[in-house]
Amino acid sequence: MYKLAVIGDYDSIYGFAALGLDIYPTEDAKEADQTIKRLADIGYGVIYITEELASKVPETIRRYDEQMMPAIILIPGVKGNTGAGIQGVKDSVEKAVGSDILFGSE
Repeated sequence: MYKLAVIGDYDSIYGFAALGLDIYPTEDAKEADQTIKRLADIGYGVIYITEELASKVPETIRRYDEQMMPAIILIPGVKGNTGAGIQGVKDSVEKAVGSDILFGSE
């Protein structure tokens, strides 16, 4: 079974620990970048990251987009939803099926 991790500001991620996910609180881009790389290297299957923090490390996120693992999934933080997570899911579905399933092909 693969491990699950959550990276982001403490207030946004601390509740995930109660669900059994490993949490890595940080708001620093360099630390987030290093944490993602380390977790990928040791075999984490899914890494959730707050949208706000993901916006600080876009190159790192892109690096793992083309790989099967880890799946990096953006989640909203306590400061709100930027829409980046939903857009990422929409783009992935569109890539997989060849069209936007919500609005048809454009």
